[in-house]
Amino acid sequence: MIDARFAGRIGAFDLHVAFSAPERGVTALFGPSGCGKTTTLRCIAGLERLPGAFAFGYGEVWQSERTFMSPHRRPLGYVFQEASLFPHLSVTGNLRYGQRRAADRGVAFDEVVDLLGLARLMDRAPLRLSGGERQRVAIGRALLSQPRLLLMDEPLAALDRDSKDEILPYLERLHDVLSIPVIYVSHDMTEVERLADHLVLMEGGRVRAAGPVADLVADPALPLAARTGAAAVVEGVVTAIDAPFGLAHVRIDGAEMLVAAAAGPVGTRRRLRIKAEDVSICRVRPVETSILNVLPARVRAVLGREGHQVTVLLSLGEGGGGARLLARISARSYDVLGLTEGDAVFAQVKGVALA
Repeated sequence: MIDARFAGRIGAFDLHVAFSAPERGVTALFGPSGCGKTTTLRCIAGLERLPGAFAFGYGEVWQSERTFMSPHRRPLGYVFQEASLFPHLSVTGNLRYGQRRAADRGVAFDEVVDLLGLARLMDRAPLRLSGGERQRVAIGRALLSQPRLLLMDEPLAALDRDSKDEILPYLERLHDVLSIPVIYVSHDMTEVERLADHLVLMEGGRVRAAGPVADLVADPALPLAARTGAAAVVEGVVTAIDAPFGLAHVRIDGAEMLVAAAAGPVGTRRRLRIKAEDVSICRVRPVETSILNVLPARVRAVLGREGHQVTVLLSLGEGGGGARLLARISARSYDVLGLTEGDAVFAQVKGVALA
């Protein structure tokens, strides 16, 4: 486990955070600008020193009441918002610099080049790279320093939409292939839903909640489910391919869904991000419909009315014991359906975005 606890003031800002996270996968620190995400990350790196403690793995203490490991001695990689590459070195030179600083060898040079799609860029200077390419090189340099922990401080914040779309698949590949745990700072929930396994929700220098992403984004006690652009996150396994129609069957808890065949071959584990606005509700299973996913579900909670829309939390399956979905429907539809907690309904999913 990763255990972090910091409390103190930096200037006028008061930070008081404590959380635990798995020693595998991506843990996201999420919250609005100014809530303390980057300060927490810098405390973990030892770049800010506040009273507290940080332990990594089995009894490896980087900070305690009696201990403070200097930043250069902490086996971590740090990726900033800006790539900060050495302008006088080629891509190869920048990557080799990270490798030269490594105390041992873990992830191989060629593996990093392949995972991040850098092979055709190796002779280029940083000034000849796009923003997304520069960030991929910065991530590769950090990985080749052989970190035990990778810290990423809003690595996509300085990129335009096209560059973000370019780099996100590479970050997903790192998540799937490498065992290095990542603490990822972001104020973009779409990134978090796509990349993270564990979420630390921050607000005003405090931790409001921490837990698996799928649980927190659909928790009726938190603001995430009712926000604009809300989505549910579910994990599933590809069970069959319907090649003539370009579709794949993905089994999730309580249902089987049809998604784009880009889900991968049978047996592939996939994450589905299902937007609340792409889910509608009906009382009776429709007989003829163009919507392919019509799933038995139960109303778990009504999260409130905002303007002329209502957000409803659903649990899949006849008994409602499966994965959670969010549905955003019109207030009129909600009143006509007369929905109450526990009602048996059908969730119609218009479209599923694979993450």
